[in-house]
Amino acid sequence: MPAPFRELLASGRLILFDGGLGTMLYSKGVFLNTNFDLVNLQSPQLVQELHELYLEAGADVIETNTFGANPYKLKAHGLEEQVHAINLAGAQIARQAAGEQAYVAGSIGPLGIKIEPLGPTSYTEAQTAFEAQVLPLLEGGVDLFVVETFTNLDELVQAVAAIRKHSDLPILASVTVDDDGNTIYGTPPERFTPRLDALDVDMLGLNCSVGPKPMLDAIMQMSEWTDKPLAAQPNAGHPRIYQDRTIYLCSPEYMASYARKLIKAGVQILGGCCGTTPEHIREIARSVKALQPMRALLDAKPKSKPAPELNITPVPVAEKSRLAAGIQAGRFVVSVELTPPKGCDPTAILDKARELHARGVDAINLPDGPRASARMSNQILSVLMHQQVGIEPIPHYCCRDRNLLGMQSDLLGLYTAGIHNILLITGDPPKLGDYPDATAVFDVDAIGLTNMVNGLNHGYDLGNNPIGKPTGYFIGVGANPCAVDLQREIRRFYYKVEAGAEYAITQPVFDVEALLHFLEQIESHKIPVLAGIWPLASYRNAEFMNNEVPGVVIPDAIMQRMCAADADGRAKEEGILIAQEMVQILRPHVQGIQISAPFGRLDPVFEVLSVLPATK
Repeated sequence: MPAPFRELLASGRLILFDGGLGTMLYSKGVFLNTNFDLVNLQSPQLVQELHELYLEAGADVIETNTFGANPYKLKAHGLEEQVHAINLAGAQIARQAAGEQAYVAGSIGPLGIKIEPLGPTSYTEAQTAFEAQVLPLLEGGVDLFVVETFTNLDELVQAVAAIRKHSDLPILASVTVDDDGNTIYGTPPERFTPRLDALDVDMLGLNCSVGPKPMLDAIMQMSEWTDKPLAAQPNAGHPRIYQDRTIYLCSPEYMASYARKLIKAGVQILGGCCGTTPEHIREIARSVKALQPMRALLDAKPKSKPAPELNITPVPVAEKSRLAAGIQAGRFVVSVELTPPKGCDPTAILDKARELHARGVDAINLPDGPRASARMSNQILSVLMHQQVGIEPIPHYCCRDRNLLGMQSDLLGLYTAGIHNILLITGDPPKLGDYPDATAVFDVDAIGLTNMVNGLNHGYDLGNNPIGKPTGYFIGVGANPCAVDLQREIRRFYYKVEAGAEYAITQPVFDVEALLHFLEQIESHKIPVLAGIWPLASYRNAEFMNNEVPGVVIPDAIMQRMCAADADGRAKEEGILIAQEMVQILRPHVQGIQISAPFGRLDPVFEVLSVLPATK
């Protein structure tokens, strides 16, 4: 057996990894729409032959064919029951190929889903998924682990934690960057390298996505922020499609020329990713032999500068908006929901806003494409309302229509325009609306969006880059006390509060007991709650709300009252009476209400408000 890997690492000798195993499988006829990891079970001899080609080319380390063999990615292929078998086979095949002459690295890639703070999967769940790979890879006899091609550092942290829970083997932590050297979220090397350096790993590196030149530029920056050995595994250039096949155009000689430059920049571990064949590795091995002594000189270079930190003071809650100040002061607040018009004339809705403002209403809620319908931008309408009326708007902001870049741009622009209240929601899927063939984005859900806005409130964007002056959004979220899966709703509410939510607005409430039960359940994560109030206009309106509006549940007793009132020709009056009863019962238990204006009419709103004290 070769010496323990850490001894090799400590010697300062250059270490050569293999190349793009997936590229080689593709070249052998394994198509992109199949699962490369399953080949460990279907054609183990093919995988072993490819490992042996890289070893013959001069690789010191070969990686297992298990990059995507986690429960989430395999589930997409109906293979979730074979996670253990695929990873174990991957390790055993590589071990057989390496024999006593080379090292085997257990390859672990991203889960392929969004985890907190940008998605619903918790850190604990992510770590458990990574453990499902770690255990069989250990059983199969790997010498070290490579967690690679990560774009989300929070996810990489969970992969490392899963390994360290069961093993003290060496770990290479490798992220992927763009042509500018930043992660997918725009985090530059001077910010992500110190975070990687703080992990319990032995090596840091970059792999995939870019060719040798951009990787060299990023590695040179990384070398200023860590003392740990650096690894570089670039693609063989950017992929090109030719006659329906994916090819990489960097020649072995070109890759080898940059290998020498990478060594001079401080890299101790070399290899390749997509497009890197045994021929590339052979040429790199031949080319770098003369540079072996360089490493000792590089170790003398002073590194590990402290990461730059900013002294940012978030805006206090009471100073964020008049609505926030009122809630902080314990005042019972009132918001009214008005639906943006379908056309381009805002005159009518602005007139209604003026009337509500004159009546002492605190804010106006503006839905964002309610029920996936195309309407005037509630962002533009919010700015008009703020500038021309003076009342504070609460624009809803949903995740359905925008990617992460668009969201950050919108939120920075809205705040600059004076909009400081916001309600963050996931949004209805397009199939519910007027254009069922429209596509949805859903880069994040409401939990991830809350984390994003909370980051902006602390002066950082998604990539943990400083933005200068922080935003001061008063962050609201939705809540559904009548959710079919109430425990899931409560768990998601906890996540929203932990992510930075400062108040919540419920769906329209007709079941008082359900809301009071919900408030009891969220006591440990209590934030101010505004109860949704909807004055029913007719029995038909009640049927529609009860059957076709997600999250709304109308008890049988209220449905019967509306049915009887409809028969007597007084349904509108009964609907207002029910809403008034809701306000009077709930007032001691919530910090305010949001009243919907049915069909844009304000008279029912004013009648509901009449049960509140005149001083409000």
